[in-house]
Amino acid sequence: MFSILSWNILQGGGSRVNLILQQISMLQPTVCILSEFRNNESGLQLRYGLLRAGYRHQFVTQAQKDDNSVLIVSILPCNSQLHPSSDPLYSQNILSIEFDVFSIMGVYLPHKKKHALFEYLLDHFKNSDKPYIIAGDFNTGINGIDQAGDSFWYEDQLKEMNKIGYIDAFRFLHGDVREYSWYSHQGNGFRYDHTYIHECLSPVIKECYYLSEWREQKYSDHAPMILKLS
Repeated sequence: MFSILSWNILQGGGSRVNLILQQISMLQPTVCILSEFRNNESGLQLRYGLLRAGYRHQFVTQAQKDDNSVLIVSILPCNSQLHPSSDPLYSQNILSIEFDVFSIMGVYLPHKKKHALFEYLLDHFKNSDKPYIIAGDFNTGINGIDQAGDSFWYEDQLKEMNKIGYIDAFRFLHGDVREYSWYSHQGNGFRYDHTYIHECLSPVIKECYYLSEWREQKYSDHAPMILKLS
């Protein structure tokens, strides 16, 4: 079973790093994509802990120590790719790794800020020789489904993903069920965290779900997302 955990760990993890490590070590996914990772002391502690847990293959971007970025770790060997031309301000927010059959993109897309990352990703996927799995904190969704209101930016770009052959793995299995990965202080729910997968890989999707209890236990303010492939 090949599994991917994608999780926004909230400002690098901070004092919660050991709790985060305990949960990941218990679950043992094949690949972890951690967004809001930071290249600071907490980040080093997190990486060392993941190394001890068997994640020998680790990849980060060249983000500054106080910037939120992406960490990808894998139990299996893989190649990595940075995307420095993706956006003049936010290129550190995406990172990809490559296996023989498919590639995986980890993303942390800025919240309600103008960026060119979606345009870059759409063009990149159209011209890729391999299918991709894209997972992480998109900070957007489909209005009226992934939130009750209509305040999401970049909804059209998410819909464009469908047009080029990428499907929402959670919706593929669960339809229009309401489930949220993050809640505001007012109690409003938002499904910010997604996993998109090329339609040619849809026959091997076994499970896709959120671990809401990890958010409820305050390991982070986001629920992790799990994708399992048979």
